[in-house]
Amino acid sequence: MVTHDYSFNPNSDIPSLSDKVILVTGGTAGIGTETIVQLVKHNPDRIYFTGRNASSAENVIQSAKDTNPNVQVTFVACDFTSLQSVYEAGKRVTNESQRLDILICNAGVMAIPKTTTKDGYEVQFGVNHLAHALLIKTLLPLMLHTTTLSDASVRIVILSSLGFRGASTIDFPRLKSEQDMGILGPFMRYGQSKLANVLYAKALAKRYPDISSVSIHPGIIKTGMFQAATTFWRQISVQDGAKNSLWAATVKKEKIKNGAFYEPVGQMGGSTKASRNADLAEKLWEWTEEQLKDFT
Repeated sequence: MVTHDYSFNPNSDIPSLSDKVILVTGGTAGIGTETIVQLVKHNPDRIYFTGRNASSAENVIQSAKDTNPNVQVTFVACDFTSLQSVYEAGKRVTNESQRLDILICNAGVMAIPKTTTKDGYEVQFGVNHLAHALLIKTLLPLMLHTTTLSDASVRIVILSSLGFRGASTIDFPRLKSEQDMGILGPFMRYGQSKLANVLYAKALAKRYPDISSVSIHPGIIKTGMFQAATTFWRQISVQDGAKNSLWAATVKKEKIKNGAFYEPVGQMGGSTKASRNADLAEKLWEWTEEQLKDFT
């Protein structure tokens, strides 16, 4: 069993991010906000972040300015239950920015009651996987361009969780439904979406080797998302919860394995039969491409 190590110090262990452009999804609360505040300290050129709550976004921007007034921090309103909204957010970034060095796919929902997104997908799979897949698809041309720049080390960091261990497969035929799975359904649907995160990072790494794509477990964090968690798990602070994202986004390229899953902080994570299933990763890629074919 991996013993998680949170000794990573964002103040001293993150290098200069001069000239870098960063996008953090779900940045208006929790570890998304903490991730932004820590990155701002290292002088990136610009940080974009998504969310739905404009007033919360103003608070994030103010916190970032208080930390480092020299960095431009930009809110991109986005509803991850709407693929059109996600697509428009991605296009805005590609239209405004000349580069994108780091994408941290942080937005997510956990163990919520059964429902569907505005496009009819099971909500946890729709938000945690499909919306991020569309954002990545929309941003890929810009990120691939960034890999050609002399100082580039382009990253896609996808937040998964140890919840992926609870999923033995992905129920593709029922993804466009509420997927009623009984009393344990919220956690089963969550695990399925987190398995997709792990598999999708592998699929991206295979197809785009010039971009370092990884999935991570942040830890069990004391945030609203984990209200359903019990005291059985050791819960950590938001500050510690952001560390694995920050490490994966900024560590030297040679110290990160493309397509890997990392537990906190920077430790190669465990796997399951499902998460090692190359055929399942291929099927997920093909299914995802089919669902997103109308967005080009």
